[in-house]
Amino acid sequence: MDAPLWTETHAPALEELSQDDAREYLARAVDEPINLILQGPPGCGKTAAARALAREAHDDPDNDLIEINVADFFGRTKTEIKNDPRFEHFLVGRSRLSKRDMINHVLKESASYAPVSGTYKTILLDNAEDVREDFQQALRRIMEQHHRTTQFIIGTRQPTKLIPPIRSRCFPVSMRAPSSEEIVTVLERIVEAEAVAYDPDGLEFVAGYAGGNLRRAILAAQTTALEEGELTMSAAYETLGAVGLDEEVKSMLDDAEAGAFTDARKTLDDLLVDEGLDGEEVLEEILSVARSRYQGTELARIHRLVADIEFQMQEGTSDRVHVSRLLAELGRDD
Repeated sequence: MDAPLWTETHAPALEELSQDDAREYLARAVDEPINLILQGPPGCGKTAAARALAREAHDDPDNDLIEINVADFFGRTKTEIKNDPRFEHFLVGRSRLSKRDMINHVLKESASYAPVSGTYKTILLDNAEDVREDFQQALRRIMEQHHRTTQFIIGTRQPTKLIPPIRSRCFPVSMRAPSSEEIVTVLERIVEAEAVAYDPDGLEFVAGYAGGNLRRAILAAQTTALEEGELTMSAAYETLGAVGLDEEVKSMLDDAEAGAFTDARKTLDDLLVDEGLDGEEVLEEILSVARSRYQGTELARIHRLVADIEFQMQEGTSDRVHVSRLLAELGRDD
């Protein structure tokens, strides 16, 4: 999708968040900048809520909100981290650092910077269920050292993966999956702002298609509007009923088998971010393609890998990291 994503251009303000309880707690945090744990399922709006809070709390949120996605570190190589424009200025001349020390250095430097406006800045650490315990211990020390000038917001779908010293330093805010009615309200606001023709049945179809994943609903609505020029029931059914990811998945598997792991993982990122799928949905698409292109022992191997990865994802670790492992296995010579 080449057009600007509606998830970005129509990011909600604090008062527009669907979840009443979470909205109330976050509103209090504007005047009392405490550390927070935002916990909830994929696509429920954790990242959007943290950004909404920062826009309300900071005069210069573009500089005083620092976002660090755990997958940007733990799912990447040292070279990829060093070449990322968000982190490279922290790591100039530090090529000998271990990956763990690189991560700690970026976080420590981010926390040590003075806020551009006001008295504090906010660091959002997203997808924190993938943080190893040794890194969490380092994070705890950084939180203690910079507690006067830095608010930490930790986004996770499984807070029990966080060590007790971090949980005790943060106020937990639960972000439940929005209901279909709440998703419809969000979609209606967006399509009216975009001047896209719609009908209630179209909005409800998209909300049902998303299954409680608000990010997926918004991206599905945008896809329908771009393809059909409207968001009616017939347009949504035509687009979403026919939407197939076979070509993307086939390309991803081709790259993986050829050893082009970076290209394969780029496609995976497109599926997880642009298409709004979660890891289990990506695995379902992989199996669907695998059944038409593999047979015998190779198909059985794919099924075993998928089953293993599904089990690991139930433990709360990063979807991206584990699906990437499947891609790496496909490129490995037996």
